[in-house]
Formats: sequence, C-alpha cells, structure tokens
Amino acid sequence: MSTFTNPSTSGKNGTTNRTMNGTLNGTRSRPRHGTGNATATEATRRPHLSGMTWLVWRQHRAAFWTMIAATVLGVAWMIYQRARMMDFLDAYGFPAKSLDDVERQFDPYIGAFNTVTTGLTAIPVMLGVLLGAPLLAGDLENGTAKLIAAQSVSRNRWLATKLAMTGLAVTVATVTLSAVFAWWWNPIKLPYVDIDWTTREFFNTTGPAPVALSLLSVFGGVLIGVILRRTLAAMVVTLGFAVALQALWGYFKLSLGDIVTATSKPVSPGTLITFPPVPRTAHVLDVSYVSGSGKHFDLTTCTATLSEEATGQCMKKADIVGASIDYLPIAQMSSMQWLGASILLALTAGIVVFLFVWGRKRLV
Repeated sequence: MSTFTNPSTSGKNGTTNRTMNGTLNGTRSRPRHGTGNATATEATRRPHLSGMTWLVWRQHRAAFWTMIAATVLGVAWMIYQRARMMDFLDAYGFPAKSLDDVERQFDPYIGAFNTVTTGLTAIPVMLGVLLGAPLLAGDLENGTAKLIAAQSVSRNRWLATKLAMTGLAVTVATVTLSAVFAWWWNPIKLPYVDIDWTTREFFNTTGPAPVALSLLSVFGGVLIGVILRRTLAAMVVTLGFAVALQALWGYFKLSLGDIVTATSKPVSPGTLITFPPVPRTAHVLDVSYVSGSGKHFDLTTCTATLSEEATGQCMKKADIVGASIDYLPIAQMSSMQWLGASILLALTAGIVVFLFVWGRKRLV
C-alpha cells in the first residue's frame, strides 16, 4: 500500500510559508506608513543646541526664558513711554521752548522714569540671587554634579559652558535694556536739569555700568553657591553680597571723575562775593569761600552775625576775597562709567579664574 502525497499541498504550504516569512521580514525591515516622514520631520525639528550647551539650556531654561521675557517687556514699555514723552515735547514746543518752564505738566513722564529705573537698578541683585546663586549650588545639592562628573565630559568644560552661557545671557539682556533706556533719556538728558545724572537711578542704568554690576553680582553668587553648596543659603548670602556691592559702588563712583574747580574773580575783603558759574547739568560737590592766601572757608563762616555790616567786617577780617565751587560735569559720565566698569569686570574675571583653579575641585 503506497502513501499518497499531494504535491499541491506541499507547494501550497511552501508558498504560504514563503509568503508569510517574506511579508513579516519585509514588514519588520521596512518603516511603517508615515514613519520615514516622521523621522525626517523630527530631524528638522531638533534643537540647534547640542551636548553640554543643550544640557545647560535644559537645566536653566526657566531662568533664561524669564530673563528673555522680562527684557522684551521692559524694552516694549520703554519704547512706549518714550513715544508718549516725545508726543508731549512736540506739543509743548520743545526744543524751542525751555523745559525750565514746563512745571508739573512733565511730572507724569518723570514718574515713568522713576518706575523704570527702580526696576533697572534691582536687576543686578535679582540676577545674582535668582540666577547666580543656584547655578552650581543646585547641582551640588541634588547630586547632579556627581552624575555629570562621572560622564566623559570634563569638569572644566561643564563649568566653562555654564559660566559662558550665563554670562552671555546676562550681557545681552543688560546691554539691551541699558541701550534702550539711554535712548529714552537722551532727548532731555541735557535740557532737563531736575534729573541728577550721578544718582544710581541714572548712572547705574546706562552705559557699561549695569552690565558690569550684573556680571559681578551673578558670578559672585556662583562662587558663594560653590562654597556653601546649598541653594537657599547661597541665595540669602548672595542677596547680602549684591546689596553691599551696590552700596560700595555708590560710595566710590564719584571718585572716578576728575573734579573741576571754578573760582570767582578776587574782590576786596569785605565786598559782596559773587559765586562762579558752573554748567547747568554739573553735579556740585563742594562750595566754599576763598581767602587771599588760598585758604578755603565753609559757607557758614560769618553767618552768626546779626547785621550786614557785621557780616562784612567778619569776612574782611577772615580775608575772604572769592568763592570756589567743585563739581563734576556731565561730560565725564561716560568715562567714569567705563573706568568703574573696568574695575568691576576685573573683579569678575578674578572670580571666574578662582572658580576654575579652586572651585572646580568642589564640583563633586
């Protein structure tokens, strides 16, 4: 008895097996419908940042985006306020009409200056506390620094990327705000004498001064964070550091200028003294009487006398022949800012070098 084998069955099975295997293998090897397009789209949507740069941006993107948004809003507000001010000045007849007679009509525009300058002067402090202090202290506190140190990236590269990106963001933001504020103030900088250019609201918010103050506050906060290794403690100490920096800067900034002395023409002792003229926008440092021998007397000299005749006799006895005024002209504002900024930037560079020489050893 012979066994019957149906060749068509074997062929069918073979065909079936070959078809299924081929179909499955082909399905596995080929991308599914639309997958190729999705891959290409994903590739085009990849961020331009990569490596350590992308990591640093990812870690601190909230702070960076907040800084960008605040800068854009601040610039937009200052542009709007300048447009309002220029409309008023055009309607008032400036510059043909002097701003000395503008009286209270100009108060709302000066109020806008005061509001903005309050925020601008606080920028170095806020950046130091909210950006500088947590920059490395957060990584040291939560252990991210150890994780990164275990990778192939060196600590020097990690530290350099963090400091470079932060410094660039701070510089761009402060330069932009400083330039726009100076553009807003410039039309009335010389004609309007009720604004003292040496105050922190104007001296610290234009030119290179805000950039240098912000960078020193931020990198000082970074160093404090590396030392303390605790975010909250570093933020508190950085707040004190930034406030102290502002106070010291305010105390020493006037010494950055070259004092100009104006002296009146000598008169006979006991004669009425006429004070010498100084520029309208000058910041007066001292006013005094001058004797024939060149000695300076305070303006309270001879004020205790009860009559004009007695005052004349007193001044004649003191040999007072003129008056002297020490002042800083507004023309020195830019040179004073650059000199001060160079000192602050040198201190900032010293902190950065110290972070690389000593601080990188603590980044684990």
